[in-house]
Amino acid sequence: MINDLVTQLVEAGVHYGHQSKKWHPKMKPYLLQKRGGIHIINVEETVKCLDKAAAFLGELAGKNKKILFVGCKRQAQESVRQAAEACGQFYVNHRWLGGMLTNFETIKGSIKRLNDLENIEKSPDFKSMSKKELASLGREREKLTRNLAGIRDMGGLPDALVIVDSARESIAVAEATRLGIPVVAIVDSNADPGKIDYPIPGNDDAIRSIRVLLQNLADQIIANSKDVVPA
Repeated sequence: MINDLVTQLVEAGVHYGHQSKKWHPKMKPYLLQKRGGIHIINVEETVKCLDKAAAFLGELAGKNKKILFVGCKRQAQESVRQAAEACGQFYVNHRWLGGMLTNFETIKGSIKRLNDLENIEKSPDFKSMSKKELASLGREREKLTRNLAGIRDMGGLPDALVIVDSARESIAVAEATRLGIPVVAIVDSNADPGKIDYPIPGNDDAIRSIRVLLQNLADQIIANSKDVVPA
């Protein structure tokens, strides 16, 4: 079973790190060698870390806790949404708004605004609004939907974050750390694993790599969740 997973990860390119000159020294325990100026990640270490992170998330799911998937770069957006929706959890995949965790009351206000905009046709003022006003409100709604669609039903702070590219999503990591929210993250060879509670060493740039790692985490969440029926 472990060998099958190793093969799966290698086929997805999980073992390809960044250029060796960009490496972070704390990643040394997870690196195998340099090849062509690129660090090669030890996939056996990835499997160990993936199992540990999946077990943690599965335990949370068994207690009906909230898990927030985060990945806003282009390569991660679709995989983040799919993984979160598959296991009935939440996601941010376009833009991390500063204060999304540490100033969650403001975010709740924005979610309320989004709900109001989606019901604008029921407003008594709707018929008196000009095309210009409606177009402006439409643009505002689209922007809010893009940024908040994945968390609009979250209701409160998450109990854990799953992050693609911990270096890029450093603000999300910092906010979670400040609030004591555990972080699971795909950590490439250029990032600091010491900032992450459950680091998963792996390629965070390739779509296939991101997808297979998130899928393994989502499968464990589904297996332990009381409310999600496996597809």
